[in-house]
Amino acid sequence: MLKYNNEYEMLVCDICGISYAHRSSLTSHRSIHAEEKPYQCDICDKSFFLRSYLTAHQLSHTNERPYQCDICGKSFTRKGNLTTHKYTHTGKKPYQCDICGKSFSQKSSLTSHKYIHTGEKPYQCDICGKSFSQKIGLTSHKYIHTGDKPYQCDICNKSFSQNSGLTYHKSIHTGEKPYSCDICSKSFAFKGNLIAHKYIHTDEKPYHCDICGKSFCQKNSLTSHKYIHTGEKPYHCDVCGKSYSRESELSVHKRSHTGEKPFPCDVCGKSFSAKSSLVRHKHTHIGEKL
Repeated sequence: MLKYNNEYEMLVCDICGISYAHRSSLTSHRSIHAEEKPYQCDICDKSFFLRSYLTAHQLSHTNERPYQCDICGKSFTRKGNLTTHKYTHTGKKPYQCDICGKSFSQKSSLTSHKYIHTGEKPYQCDICGKSFSQKIGLTSHKYIHTGDKPYQCDICNKSFSQNSGLTYHKSIHTGEKPYSCDICSKSFAFKGNLIAHKYIHTDEKPYHCDICGKSFCQKNSLTSHKYIHTGEKPYHCDVCGKSYSRESELSVHKRSHTGEKPFPCDVCGKSFSAKSSLVRHKHTHIGEKL
């Protein structure tokens, strides 16, 4: 028996060390160490260690999901998946990291979390070779190559390739900026942006390029900078096919197709497609020259 905490006692596989809360789960798991897979699907010929796995798999062909959550109504093909799902409602987190003690409601989340400690990035993009510690990171990254934008704003219908992009965009509509700098009082929609901003005051640049040694205060700035060395331009215009090394450059370029000019001058009313163009224009009013 292995105690994770005072509430949970886990059964451990003596072959690989993976832990389970229930003896039946451990029994099912141990079968993966056996080479024989006697239970074969008569539709796709996929084989399984246990009959119960075959039964659950066959539901994927019929789209049947017999295990339904009595709280939210979500359905699953396996009883174990339903059990794990219910932890999201109860707040129970039985899977604990033995390195830092952080707990998770799903075993897969714990597995992904542990890669933070090991530095392992097992999910690699088959297009550009970039690696990720989490599968969802790879999935989101691939949208850059395919041009898919599955995350849509329910206010203005603008679409994004990453959920984080949509979340950031929504702050434009709400205007909410709950994270304020205690040095200059500048406010931000996200805590991460505030943390990155504070490096301006401390002159700290913790993100270093391992090729040329240049340092940056923001991680995404380092990522964009590295494209200079690799020549990679992963951001493609879906209208004309032109490529860019920065997503912000692609956004500005796309306005040449749409005619959008979101940056108006508050002096004369003239609008611009890029903020930098507005800044240069404003010098004409104050007599400054760049």
